[in-house]
Amino acid sequence: MSYVELPGAKVPIRMWADPASVEEGALQQLRNVATLPWIKGLAVMPDVHYGKGATVGSVIAMRGAVCPAAVGVDIGCGMSAVRTSLTANDLPGDLSPLRSKIEQAIPVGRGMHDTAVDPERFHGPAATGGWNDFWARFDGVAEAVKFRQERAVKQMGTLGGGNHFVEVCTDTTGSVWLMLHSGSRNIGKELAEFHIGVAQKLPHNQGLIDRDLAVFVADTPQMAAYRNDLFWAQEYAKYNRTLMMALLKDVIRKEFKKAKPAFEQEISAHHNYVAEERYDGMDLLVTRKGAIRAGSGEYGIIPGSMGTGSYIVKGLGNEKAFNSASHGAGRRMSRNAAKRRFSTRDLEEQTRGVECRKDSGVVDEIPAAYKPIEQVIDQQRDLVEVVAKLKQVVCVKG
Repeated sequence: MSYVELPGAKVPIRMWADPASVEEGALQQLRNVATLPWIKGLAVMPDVHYGKGATVGSVIAMRGAVCPAAVGVDIGCGMSAVRTSLTANDLPGDLSPLRSKIEQAIPVGRGMHDTAVDPERFHGPAATGGWNDFWARFDGVAEAVKFRQERAVKQMGTLGGGNHFVEVCTDTTGSVWLMLHSGSRNIGKELAEFHIGVAQKLPHNQGLIDRDLAVFVADTPQMAAYRNDLFWAQEYAKYNRTLMMALLKDVIRKEFKKAKPAFEQEISAHHNYVAEERYDGMDLLVTRKGAIRAGSGEYGIIPGSMGTGSYIVKGLGNEKAFNSASHGAGRRMSRNAAKRRFSTRDLEEQTRGVECRKDSGVVDEIPAAYKPIEQVIDQQRDLVEVVAKLKQVVCVKG
């Protein structure tokens, strides 16, 4: 579909979703965002749903200001994927041992490594020349989180919980892919919450329609401090996924020694972040909360739920959407609603054929709690083209 505009706003609210299918709370959040004095445009992805302050699945372009809630508390959360030289015929009939090995290598939930993972072991982040500098810059982040450094070091290369996952997938040609979804772990969350609290106390934010939409404005010490910590957390998320993918590849190499697996270049993208971009002759701060950049020819990942599959896509560079696309299927019901409505038996049925957890702890991640991924992809055919369709055979959740 092409976009429709939500009426009654002072700036265009372009929606790649049917407004009638979006809950009223999310629509009101979009209208609220459009009242901000600094806003220049708003694009709404087909996976849109209610969030804190700003909706998930929204791309907000502002001039001279940034709203921390429009980034989200999991700063830098995103996806990584890589195609391997393995094929479906290389996979064993029983995939439970492989899932166990992945869970042993990559801590899930609130777990962390006993000691810091050495990136030199994998020729990973250190090969970029920025690893030591990255940790040196921790001295410059907010004092309120300094005591979390040891935890942050040990959580680097870990999954977390919620909708984060590690998967082994196959595409329609039979190729095996590795895919994962995670962000900046607890340190990113604490930095986000700290700065949201700072913003809410600033005088220029006192008359806002929603206090969760508090912003930092350009050329202020508060904006400078937030941007410093924001970009550090985005880098943490990138390195976190890089190390997880290295650990995952290590498992695959050991489990498939005879096949001697090789790996193509990784595809990686944030979907909770801020970028400096230029549109209509203006330098803008673009926040993507539950959205990926989809510039012309840029690769991206749009995952479905844990039982349905995912898509590798290539951006079409649609500036009406600020060169963006959805970050996934998007929830159609809250976690609590999913827990009330579905049972472990439902989960077992909806994840049939996938080696994954099927207990009460992940019922809130049941496929039926999400929008149909095929529909979400179809609604953004003018934003991305499909490169590959993947179906998970192993899914690790926290």
